[in-house]
Amino acid sequence: MTILSTIETTRAIGRVNPVAKLLAAVIVSITLLLSIDWVSAGTALALEAVLLLFAGLSPRQLVKRTLPLWIAAPLAVIATSLYGVDSGATLWRLGFITVTEGSVALAFAIGLRILAVGIPGIVLFATTDPTDLADGLAQVLRLPARFVLGGLAGLRLVGLFVDDWRQLGLARRARGVADEGGIVGAVRRGTGMAFALLVLSVRRGSKLATAMEAKGFGTDAPRTWARESTFGRAEWILVVVAVVIAAVAVVAACLAGTWSIVFA
Repeated sequence: MTILSTIETTRAIGRVNPVAKLLAAVIVSITLLLSIDWVSAGTALALEAVLLLFAGLSPRQLVKRTLPLWIAAPLAVIATSLYGVDSGATLWRLGFITVTEGSVALAFAIGLRILAVGIPGIVLFATTDPTDLADGLAQVLRLPARFVLGGLAGLRLVGLFVDDWRQLGLARRARGVADEGGIVGAVRRGTGMAFALLVLSVRRGSKLATAMEAKGFGTDAPRTWARESTFGRAEWILVVVAVVIAAVAVVAACLAGTWSIVFA
């Protein structure tokens, strides 16, 4: 196999229709949310790790995009271990804080579940062009064009938030209102910039809505699409793989005796 063909193979999931990636993420996520146990979450996470090889993301890109999860999961493990429901033998006690075998098991189950549910969603959006997703939602799932186009326009504007925040910071510094130090100063500065960003976003959204209405995007008449969105064999394979991952995770948890429906 040549280097070029290897690169194309590793980008297989990135080329799949976004609707299929969305369905796959939803299938795995809903299944894992039915029970809080470490076996199903760990099994699903291990199987998902294999699929990440074909996601089209480099290790550096994957770590960078999933960094919030790697921060949130340990914090959730620590918080649940310290303040979760006590059960089983006591492992450590300090005042009103008690760490038990049950709280530790629950903590690791929640941590693994955060990773197993969050990573597919992040990879989905990291390897998906918003326009391709909108084409798939409108042509494959037959969602209303007005809703899809409005969502696409809003998603396109999300990328401007970082630039707007940077420009607001530079403007406040130029006016001399960003020099207050300390925690209180940082909180007041962040609150003021957040409110300014909210006002700017509302004004920009109103202008965009008016412009789209003026160009006929608000009509209910049938629309044509510049690019065709298809749902073929590769898409069905990915959905089947997601079903298999969910089924294997549930079976493994049932065999281990850890599967427990949350809503039961």
